Amino acid sequence: MASSHVMKPEPMPRMQPAMMMFCSKYWSRRGMSLDSAMFQRHTGGQMSRRPSFCPISESPDKESAEDSGKTAVVFSLKNEVGCLVTSLKLFQENGVNLNHIESRRSKRVVNEVEIYADCSCSKKEFSELLEVLREHVNVLSSNTPAHVWAAEADEEDVPWFPMKISELDQCSHRVLMYGSELDADHPGFKDEVYRQRRKYFVEVAMSYKFGQPIPRIEYTPEEVRTWGVVFRELSQLYPSHACREHLKNLPLLEKHCGYRQDNIPQLQDVSQFLREEYQDC
Repeated sequence: MASSHVMKPEPMPRMQPAMMMFCSKYWSRRGMSLDSAMFQRHTGGQMSRRPSFCPISESPDKESAEDSGKTAVVFSLKNEVGCLVTSLKLFQENGVNLNHIESRRSKRVVNEVEIYADCSCSKKEFSELLEVLREHVNVLSSNTPAHVWAAEADEEDVPWFPMKISELDQCSHRVLMYGSELDADHPGFKDEVYRQRRKYFVEVAMSYKFGQPIPRIEYTPEEVRTWGVVFRELSQLYPSHACREHLKNLPLLEKHCGYRQDNIPQLQDVSQFLREEYQDC
C-alpha cells in the first residue's frame, strides 16, 4: 500500500548570522558600507581615527575638516609576493584613505619597488601613519607632489618618443633608412632599374614633412599594369572574402580617389577624402 505521506519541500536555509556580517546589503540597510563595518568590528567598536569609509550619514568633525588635505608618501618595498598587501594594510589600520597609488622599479636598490601613495587624511593622522610606516618599510619622502613623481619617472625610465604626429618627422628617417638598401638575397638586388626606382621613393618619403601636401608620384606604365593585375584579381575575391566595412567603402574610394584598374591612386587624394569624410570622428 502506497504511503499517503507527502514530502514537503525543505525551506530555503536562511543566511547564518556570521555570514550576514560579510553581506554588503546587510550593512547598507544600516547606513554603513561593508568596509567601515569591518573596521569597527576589528577595532572593537572604538573609532579612535576616522575610518577609510565613513557611515553614509556621518559628517567629519570640525577639527578634521580644518586640517584635512591630500598628503603623499613614497616608500620602497622588497619585490616579493605579499609585501604590497602588507604595507597597504597599515593604511587601513590607521584609518587613512588612499586616493591614488603607483609603483615603479627602484633605481636605488636592485630588487625593490617604490610605491607612491596619495592619501586623504588630517595632518595628525598622516604623522601617525608615517611613524608606523617607518617601522615596517623604508620611507623615502613625504608630501611629494604627483607631478614631481611623474617627472622623476619620465627622466629616469622613459626615453623620448613622439607624442604628436608632427614629431614623427624627428624619427621617421630612422625607420625609413632600413628600407633604403637591399640585401644581397633580395630578388631585385641585381635589377638596376628597380633599385633606382626604390631609391626615388625613399627620397620622396625622407623629404616629406608633416603638414605638407603629400607628393604626387608619376607612375610608369609597367607599374600601372602591375597594379591593374593585382586590382583585377583582388576585385574578384572581395565579394566572398572581404569584410563588410571594406565592401562598403571601396565604391567610395573608386568614386572619389581614383581606385580603378588603370590608375594607381595618389595618397594625397586618399588623405583628403578621409579627412573630409571622417572629420567629425
